Amino acid sequence: MNHLLIFLIPWKDLNMLLMKIITKYVYDLLEKDCNLKKIFIPVDATESEPKSFIFMSEDALTNPQKLMVLIHGSGVVRAGQWARKLIINEDLDSGTQIPFIKRAMDEGYGVIVLNPNENCIEVEKPKTHVQSSSDSSDEPVEKRERKDKVSKETKKRRDFYEKYRNPQREKEMMQLYIRENGSPEEHTVYVWDHFIAKSAAENVFFVAHSYGGLAFVELMIQREADVKSKVTAVALTDSVHNVWHQEAGKTIREWMRENCCNWVSSSEPLDTSVESMLPDCPRVSAGMCLMKNVWIFFKVKKYANKMGNSVLRIKRVVLPSIFE
Repeated sequence: MNHLLIFLIPWKDLNMLLMKIITKYVYDLLEKDCNLKKIFIPVDATESEPKSFIFMSEDALTNPQKLMVLIHGSGVVRAGQWARKLIINEDLDSGTQIPFIKRAMDEGYGVIVLNPNENCIEVEKPKTHVQSSSDSSDEPVEKRERKDKVSKETKKRRDFYEKYRNPQREKEMMQLYIRENGSPEEHTVYVWDHFIAKSAAENVFFVAHSYGGLAFVELMIQREADVKSKVTAVALTDSVHNVWHQEAGKTIREWMRENCCNWVSSSEPLDTSVESMLPDCPRVSAGMCLMKNVWIFFKVKKYANKMGNSVLRIKRVVLPSIFE
């Protein structure tokens, strides 16, 4: 009979339950299948305060050559996921970061997976105790006790009715925000300061999807010199950043033109140039085989970083539409 209970649960709650199951499953895959470690933050958190976490490979901070950082978009997705709909309607390879992580580790990258939507925890709101009006010292003790008993029984019946009529109101919840990680932007800066900036990697590469692109631009605004000295290339996918609204300066926009590429959803063939109103990085079609060209882009940028501007002619041969 338990399977019939599914019809008594609102669709929204079923959807959230499914996402919790998927999230836990992906977390397990990150640890067991990808061999990543779960690192709790803030790094100096006390036992009682709210915490979040990220995932890192064993060599994330010690790899002297390459480090890849993955940032997902906004909404219900968590570390290791790109898109909920793709996970549900297609498969884990399409909707999660796992193919990127495995490819990165196969090619010798250290890996850090951010968790920018894990900004708070939910706890039950403390109940406020209202003093009963029957506590008047003028009333006889027996009468006051009788009133209290009736009041408790009435409240018990009312609570039962409310629980039956609307199960969602059984508990009133409140949010406790995680220190220095209360938003995707804060989280990205925090992970940069405490992990990425301290890594040994000569070349740091970012893959940022949707709102993750905005979080990266915010990181550049707050840590411009540090990012420029350490980051080699940034692959954006359907990024929602806006250099005007975020007030990114001229030097940031110039750096993004040289070192970033935004692959966007388009019916055009892969890497076809897509018009943009923003004066920052090139926008090209994501096509159907995005991952392959992201890796080519990273390899070319790493080589360009070593060889200097003379390598531009090579870049134009490998990915001509990106560097036009």
